[in-house]
Amino acid sequence: MRIGEKSTYILNYVATFFRLCYTWHMKNKTLEVNGSEIVLFAKENEDYISLTDIAKYRDRDNASQVIQNWIRSYATIEFLGIWEKLNNPNFKPLDFEGFKNEAGSNGFVLTPKKWAEATGAIGIFSKSGRFGGGTFAHKYIALNFA
Repeated sequence: MRIGEKSTYILNYVATFFRLCYTWHMKNKTLEVNGSEIVLFAKENEDYISLTDIAKYRDRDNASQVIQNWIRSYATIEFLGIWEKLNNPNFKPLDFEGFKNEAGSNGFVLTPKKWAEATGAIGIFSKSGRFGGGTFAHKYIALNFA
C-alpha cells in the first residue's frame, strides 16, 4: 500500500468511526471523548465537529487562542487550502496564497471567520451563540486539528 493509499484508508476509517458515533449519539448530536463532550453539527449532508470543544480539552480558558494559533501556521493554511481546492468550487485561491505568504510572520493574525470570509471557505466556520456556538470544521479538518 502506497503512502497516499494508506492515508486515504486511514481517513476513511476515521470518517466511518465518526459517522457511527454520530449516528449512535444522534439525539444529543454530541460525542464524548476522554470525558469531554464534543458537539457535532450536520451541514449539507456533511459532518462538522466543534473545534472549540476540542480546544477546551487542551486549554479550557483560552480555547479561541488555541484555534487561532493552529489556523495561523503555514502547515495548517496549506492543508486548509488543499482541502478547499478539492471540495469547494468557489474557493478563492489568490486570497489563500496571500495568507500562505504571510503565515509564520510575527505579526500575522488569522481567525477562522477571517479565513472563511476572505477565501470563501466551506470547511471551517464560526457560529455565534452561547449554546451551540463556536468554531466548527469538517471532520477531516477537525482530525488535523485534534
